[in-house]
Amino acid sequence: MPTFYGTEVTSRLMLGTAQYPSPAILADAFRLSGAGIATVSVRREAGGDQAGQDFWALIRDLGVAVLPNTAGCYSVREAITTAQMARELFDTNWIKLEVIGHADTLQPDPFGLIEAAAQLAGDGFEVFPYCTEDLVLCERLVEVGCKVLMPWGAPIGTGLGLNNIYGLRSLRAHFPDIPLVVDAGLGLPSQAAHAMELGYDAVLLNTAVAKAGDPAAMAQAFGLAVEAGALAARADPMDARDMAAPSTPVFGKAML
Repeated sequence: MPTFYGTEVTSRLMLGTAQYPSPAILADAFRLSGAGIATVSVRREAGGDQAGQDFWALIRDLGVAVLPNTAGCYSVREAITTAQMARELFDTNWIKLEVIGHADTLQPDPFGLIEAAAQLAGDGFEVFPYCTEDLVLCERLVEVGCKVLMPWGAPIGTGLGLNNIYGLRSLRAHFPDIPLVVDAGLGLPSQAAHAMELGYDAVLLNTAVAKAGDPAAMAQAFGLAVEAGALAARADPMDARDMAAPSTPVFGKAML
C-alpha cells in the first residue's frame, strides 16, 4: 500500500466528501470502496461549537485518514490561510494544496502553487500539491519540499479520464521514488485501473462517485478497479506489438 510522508494508508483509493445525496450514502461509499483517505474542504467546517460538528463526527466515524484541502483558493495568501485553518481544525500537517489559476478549467496556477508549497513546507506542512503533469513544474514542487505529487488526469469534474498518457507515463519514469496520485478528471473505474497500470500509487476522485446514480456501488467499482490495476502493474504486463502472434503454439501441429 502507498506511504505518504511516512504514513502507510490502507487503500490506493482516495475519495472526496462533497456532493453526496446524503451522509448515509457517503458513509456507504467509503465502506464499500475501502477508501483509505477522505479529502475534506475546510469550507465545510466552521469555528463555532456546533457548526460543522455533525459532518466532522461522520468523517471521524469513517475510520480513515483525513486530507484537508484548499479547494477553491485562487491566490497564495488564500491557500496558505486556509491550510493554517485546516491544521488547527483537523490537527494534521497534511494538506492537499490547490491554487487555482483558471476559472473555467480549474487548472492549477503553477507559479502560485510553487510559492505556496514552499511556504507551507517551510512551516512544517506535508504538502500534497494538485498540479498538472508538467515535468518542470513537478521538479520545482519536489525541490521546495513536496514528497507527493498529484497530477490531474483531466479537469476537475469532467470525467474525461487520462487526457495525457504520455505525460503521466513520463512523470512516473522521472520520479520512480516519489508517490504519485492521479487527482481529478476520472469518470469510470476503467480509467482508474489504467492509472494504476501506469504505475501510479493511488487515485483521488469525488464527482464520479458522488454524482453516480448509485454512489455506493460506483465507489465499490472504483475500489475493485484500483486494486486490479495495481495487481496488473505488479504482474509485469506484456508489451504491445504491431503484428499478431498466435497464442496457441503451431510447433508440432499435425500436417493434414
